Amino acid sequence: MSQRCSAIILIASFLFCTCAQAQYVWLDEKGVKQFSDTPPPASTPSNRIIKSPSQMTKPTENQPTTSASTPTTKATKPETIAKRNEEFNKRRTEQAEKEKKAEAEQQANADKKKNCERAKAYERALDSGIRIANTDQNGERNFLTDEQREREKADVKKALTECQQ
Repeated sequence: MSQRCSAIILIASFLFCTCAQAQYVWLDEKGVKQFSDTPPPASTPSNRIIKSPSQMTKPTENQPTTSASTPTTKATKPETIAKRNEEFNKRRTEQAEKEKKAEAEQQANADKKKNCERAKAYERALDSGIRIANTDQNGERNFLTDEQREREKADVKKALTECQQ
């Protein structure tokens, strides 16, 4: 009889131990896992409760079922070195593209400034009245007539209006 009593006490102690190990696991508002032997606060939504003692036994009316208590948010994994390296290379490429674009824009501005200076110099030459010569397709030198000079002045003024913008 004493062996039977010992066996009952042993079985009862195992049952009480499993109840004492009942744990609640949930994600708090910051997404950090919380472990406790007491239920989570009432403000914790049921979809953030990962584990509860009710999952080990049949759920009652007040306890959520296991399918409703599984979390819907995925825990974020720490970034790997490969991921950080990929992001670094992406930022470096973007920076190189920005620098290349800025350099091209700077070169375009320098070219525009140079062309504007040439147009101003040509306008001064046209206004000075000196004879201006061009070469034709055959390589012969031709001097501008008064009509050609006026057309050239109009073209230079159009070019100079773009310089003022």
